[in-house]
Amino acid sequence: MTAQQETAPVSAGRGEPLVVLSDVQKHFGQLHALKDIELTVTRGEVVVVIGPSGSGKSTLCRTINRLETIDEGTITLDGQPLPQEGKALAALRAEVGMVFQSFNLFAHKTILENVTLGPIKVRGMKKEAADTKARELLERVGVGHQAEKYPAQLSGGQQQRVAIARALAMEPKVMLFDEPTSALDPEMIKEVLDVMVDLAEQGMTMIVVTHEMGFARTAADRVVFMADGAIVEEGTPEEFFTNPKSDRAKDFLGKILKH
Repeated sequence: MTAQQETAPVSAGRGEPLVVLSDVQKHFGQLHALKDIELTVTRGEVVVVIGPSGSGKSTLCRTINRLETIDEGTITLDGQPLPQEGKALAALRAEVGMVFQSFNLFAHKTILENVTLGPIKVRGMKKEAADTKARELLERVGVGHQAEKYPAQLSGGQQQRVAIARALAMEPKVMLFDEPTSALDPEMIKEVLDVMVDLAEQGMTMIVVTHEMGFARTAADRVVFMADGAIVEEGTPEEFFTNPKSDRAKDFLGKILKH
């Protein structure tokens, strides 16, 4: 196999639209949580969504795999509109990996079982093949030696890396990260971000909601800044951090970069 062939799967179709949100509106009662959202994420792109608390970042993330419904507009994944419910929705969720603030691991299952559950139950993978793949992924995120342990025996940073491996085991088209480091102690944050940087470098399409500006600067292809439910501005990390255009972004960066 040539080097070119080896890299083909990652770069195949790179630059094509993969996740497209068009005129998306979302209300929680009186609160207009998402306003006129227009966002296209292309295959292989890493988009980091930042903004003040309550700006709609997590809601945006959760609409992409229909953990939150939308009131108006359309969301498509790889050209297909998001299904409403049932088997089609379960199939969609298999294509969209999600990593949350809380690790959501099954406490009564080993680390290995946590990672193999989806591929066996949803993808119909044979246990032996699923085990092999899970061990490779656990190795890749640096917790291979913990496979037989239970979640409670691992640190928060290790559990979050297992959660990333679990999402990757489904071979998703896109990975969503909703503040994946906000529940972690400072020394554990780096080990999780390192895994995410590695994923980004390998061409995984990623939408990341985070307060980690260092990650946004180094790993993002594009930074999307939200405030009050709307996308206020977007650009490359270089553009955004050195020359924000909107007053909201200038104010936000002024507050966080001083600390």
